Amino acid sequence: MANDSGILLESGTNELEIVGFEMGGNRYGINVIKVKEIIMPLPITPIPHAHFAVEGIVQLRGEVLPVVSMEKILGMAPSSNPSDEKYIVASFNKQTVVFQVHNVTQIHRISWDQIEKPSGIYAAEDSQVIGVIKLDGDMLLLLDFEKIIVDINPDAGIHVDQVKKLGKRERSDKRLLIAEDSPLLRKLLFDTLHEAGYGNLDFYENGKDAFNYLTSIVEQGIDVKKEVQLVITDIEMPQMDGHHFTRRIRENPKLAGLPVIIFSSLITDDLKHKGLSVGADDQVSKPEIAELVLKIDKYIL
Repeated sequence: MANDSGILLESGTNELEIVGFEMGGNRYGINVIKVKEIIMPLPITPIPHAHFAVEGIVQLRGEVLPVVSMEKILGMAPSSNPSDEKYIVASFNKQTVVFQVHNVTQIHRISWDQIEKPSGIYAAEDSQVIGVIKLDGDMLLLLDFEKIIVDINPDAGIHVDQVKKLGKRERSDKRLLIAEDSPLLRKLLFDTLHEAGYGNLDFYENGKDAFNYLTSIVEQGIDVKKEVQLVITDIEMPQMDGHHFTRRIRENPKLAGLPVIIFSSLITDDLKHKGLSVGADDQVSKPEIAELVLKIDKYIL
């Protein structure tokens, strides 16, 4: 693969690298931070009664991993050049999954503000597309791999039952600002945080809109902590990612005291340093909603 950047990304710059891949002649992308490696296809052991898109399992360096067919997920015909097919080994949400694609092209370095949110005209709420990137006169579609996995295995998602296990809780009127681009995740966070006793929630679709709101408060001479008591942010969001959003909060003297928790599928032991470097108070991996609630309790109750 050709790499457009040649250097490692610094945290909080609002940039990302995308691994481009092809399916049926169309171009798609996955955040390079999710990709462990790209390999040639391995012999697959089929699993009876598995989800239609799960080809089976493979053994890779002692791990048994599921193989998900992207052509079945996207409803495409088989590749006309099977010899070009690749496996993208990806890790997120505390799990590792192999995605079978028709071909892997190259790595692109872009800014999050180059990613356009899909229009409601051509992207339904249950669409797998979370962003559209214009590259070299062509378009690359950024896919929601977390949603793809939750559609295959609903147990991998966020559930109210996880919060109910915390027991009966007192309600709090503390106001939480949440930056999350996924409509599905916003609804799940609304339901689960309400169950946890937090009913005063303010949602934004990306870090840019959330940051603009926070700065509008302080520009009016209002103490931001009287309006918002804690910020929760995803990492992967069009316009402004969660790391850059957190850095901008810390760089503004009137916002710097706000507690910020990063809640993302990209929180791993290897990647936590990125959140720490931009000043996040805490980091929780999706879908650990009960852990998120306990962190919220810690900072504002």
